[in-house]
Amino acid sequence: MEIGFIGLGAMGQAMARNLAAAGHAVKAWNRSGGSVEGVTMVGAPEDVVRGDAVLTMLSDDNAIRSVVLEPGLLNKAKPGLVHVVSSTISVAFAQELVQAHRAAGVGYVSAPVLGRPDVAARGELNVLTGGDPAAVAAVRPALEVIGGRIWDMGPEAPTANAAKIACNMMITMAIEAMAEAVVLTEANGLARDRFFELILGTLFGGRAYQTYSANISEGNYQPGFKAVLGLKDLRLAKEAAAEARRVLPMLDAVHRRMAETVDAGMGERDWSSMAEFTLNAGK
Repeated sequence: MEIGFIGLGAMGQAMARNLAAAGHAVKAWNRSGGSVEGVTMVGAPEDVVRGDAVLTMLSDDNAIRSVVLEPGLLNKAKPGLVHVVSSTISVAFAQELVQAHRAAGVGYVSAPVLGRPDVAARGELNVLTGGDPAAVAAVRPALEVIGGRIWDMGPEAPTANAAKIACNMMITMAIEAMAEAVVLTEANGLARDRFFELILGTLFGGRAYQTYSANISEGNYQPGFKAVLGLKDLRLAKEAAAEARRVLPMLDAVHRRMAETVDAGMGERDWSSMAEFTLNAGK
């Protein structure tokens, strides 16, 4: 396939590199420049919408709006192009993107991913797809390169975005749950390593608990996913809850704690640094 790529952060670089290594012809544009092995860098975003598909891995709604919608990039696309948005974006903006692509006659697939940069580098992301089945099928060869598994969330693109937001919300809840549990157990003389050995071997052996218990145990908060981005995703969850006219108390709590973490100067650290904020609060 001829694949365009926009957005070469840590995740985007790994995804673009894997696509090129798999034999796809990849052209990329990045706002801050850079280079990726096997990928042809181009000077303007319109140069990446001349192929079969274009993937965007930009930071948020506003970045996609400024790069794709406002300059009229969709009107410059090759007929038959499918645009795949792998960013974590709001449900409302995903709905707007569906309408904008339909008006421009461009295929659209929401395909947010679960996984950190190391997982992306191995081509083992979990890819959540939403959109017209024909459009999803057209880009499946690319998705199979970046993902270890593709999860079909249905024919409506925003459903995949709602699922991704919900997953990230649940990860922050797991991080906060472990931190609060350590507060109780350490106060009564139990080392956190022993406690984590217990929970991982019994009730909570899932990947989120495995990954972030290690961060908490080691006090290692080098960013895999920055707290400031975690705060953005929790804001998206709150917006989705408001649109559904529902109150989610646990979401309110972790959003408040993540905001406190960012305000305390930890926004560029891993989002699991929220646990450190909880562990040290009140000391």
